[in-house]
Amino acid sequence: MVNAMNNLIELFDTTLRDGTQGEGINLSVQDKLLIVQRLDEFGIDIIEGGWPGSNPRDEEFFQKVKGLNLSNARVCAFGSTARSLNNIEGDPNLVAMLKAETPVVSIFGKAWRLHSSKGLGISDDENEELIFKSVEFMKRNGRHIVYDAEHFFDGYKEDKQFALKMLRSAEKAGADVLVLCDTNGGTMPHDVYDIVTELKNHLSAPVGIHTHNDSELAVANTIAAVQAGAVHVQGTINGVGERCGNANLCSIIPNLLLKLDRQTRQKVNIEHLTSLSNFVFELMNLTPNTRAAFVGNSAFAHKGGIHVSAVLKDSKMYEHIEPHVVGNKQRVLVSDLSGQSNIRYKAKELGIDLSEHQELSKKLVNYIKSLEYEGFQFDGAEASFELLLRSELNEFTPFFNVLDSKVNVMYDNKGTSRAEAVLKIEVDGEIEHTASDGDGPVNALDNALRKALLRFYPEIALIKLVDYKVRVLNEKAGTTAKVRVMIQTADGTETWSTVGVSENIIEASFQALSDSINYKLFKFQKEKQRLTA
Repeated sequence: MVNAMNNLIELFDTTLRDGTQGEGINLSVQDKLLIVQRLDEFGIDIIEGGWPGSNPRDEEFFQKVKGLNLSNARVCAFGSTARSLNNIEGDPNLVAMLKAETPVVSIFGKAWRLHSSKGLGISDDENEELIFKSVEFMKRNGRHIVYDAEHFFDGYKEDKQFALKMLRSAEKAGADVLVLCDTNGGTMPHDVYDIVTELKNHLSAPVGIHTHNDSELAVANTIAAVQAGAVHVQGTINGVGERCGNANLCSIIPNLLLKLDRQTRQKVNIEHLTSLSNFVFELMNLTPNTRAAFVGNSAFAHKGGIHVSAVLKDSKMYEHIEPHVVGNKQRVLVSDLSGQSNIRYKAKELGIDLSEHQELSKKLVNYIKSLEYEGFQFDGAEASFELLLRSELNEFTPFFNVLDSKVNVMYDNKGTSRAEAVLKIEVDGEIEHTASDGDGPVNALDNALRKALLRFYPEIALIKLVDYKVRVLNEKAGTTAKVRVMIQTADGTETWSTVGVSENIIEASFQALSDSINYKLFKFQKEKQRLTA
């Protein structure tokens, strides 16, 4: 085990700077402040908040972040070396970083001659002096300096002496950590390991690593760097960032702690990793990556019957760690690949003991396989599966019957359209006949169904449709193709998913909508019975 203080891993998060450079990512100042608080609680050492000299939003962030009472993390401002050797102390970028008043600053400079000579149009000596004077100026002003050697690996592979000379310039000026950047994301793990190992013989300052994911190797390259001696790790939550993204801290951190037995400078609340990942996805208005290692919804999901049977005996057979360690959970999916083990597992999750219903388990497996052959999919519609299971156990019957339905879509010569749904439903022998408009046929049908049922079941006023997906199952059939509709519904405390399949998209939608409302009513009824028992 690595115990020496100088070998503890320092975690540097750049979600709020490098992460926001990713396509489709836009955070408000308040969003950034909320993420800072969560990163601090999680156990991140340094949080890079942005580039104060680049835009008013980051300037506002650095003013407001001072008001946060952080327990663990230090906030960091980001910027480049000075633009001119003749104006170090008046350089707008360096001055802006000082005005941010953060205890830490990260300064990047050129480590690849291609960039210094062609990009900046300066000589090797001038680039070296820019790095030295910029770092020295910030150090004189009392800042902890994280020096990012931009494009270091590309520069080192092309000209070792040049890249090393630039690093030493930052080191001589007082940089606290020298970060090697794989800015283009094209370096291989064995090269990272060899180069970091070699550099340790030439540098006295701690070495850090910053990698991009253009070759799908950012996490692997970061791990390789740590194994070679790097003690400062940079990355973003969920791997967000420019182009293909940055190194994903949600994968790096558990690999370091759980697989390599490394220790971090402060305690990381790794059991909050999954919730942190989801929190950042939510604030960024991004769909979570369900297949993400450690934190994805599918990371510990089991579908094949043989797998599930083994997991029920000992989860280590198909899980590399216990899900709860990273705040995730084990899931078993029901599909046409299911065996009786899947059915029994799902039933147990629902509080149903099928040990005395062996024949029912077998019957359900065959029934579900036939339904999935028709196009149904229950591994993403668990509310529909629960209703199916409870129906087979005679615990559930629909709360309403649809006697008649009609949907009209009208267009006028001005190009406007509207939809109208007319429903006749029966509840306990009483018939309700109603109609409702909507933005489209499905919306009109949804509105009409709720309107018809509200008098009988006022509790459905709380629910709302939050997601609606349509999948064409046999595209070659053209307009006669069968479609699968999956909807997600919420009531403020719970979210559930249901499914419908038909050649008619309206009918498939209505199946899913009906299941959604029936599920809510069933749950409400069960809770009512529990409270009055």
